[in-house]
Amino acid sequence: MEYEEAKEKIVAGLQKKKSKTKFYFNDLAKMLGLKPRVAKKLINQMVQEEILEYWSSGSTSLYGLKGAGKQAHAEHED
Repeated sequence: MEYEEAKEKIVAGLQKKKSKTKFYFNDLAKMLGLKPRVAKKLINQMVQEEILEYWSSGSTSLYGLKGAGKQAHAEHED
């Protein structure tokens, strides 16, 4: 799977899910239909390009669209 195709799938998939803004890595890998090692490279590239943002509570790591969700609005990141 090419990067552009992966980016489109992830962005479209996350935009459809209005009730939830943060997702586990495995959720994103399933959206892509890829094994974790391959998906990790694509997802990390999306984080570097600031399409996705990485969020961690210390024990849980989640990903979401940059600027989406309550946390982003509370921190005036939109």
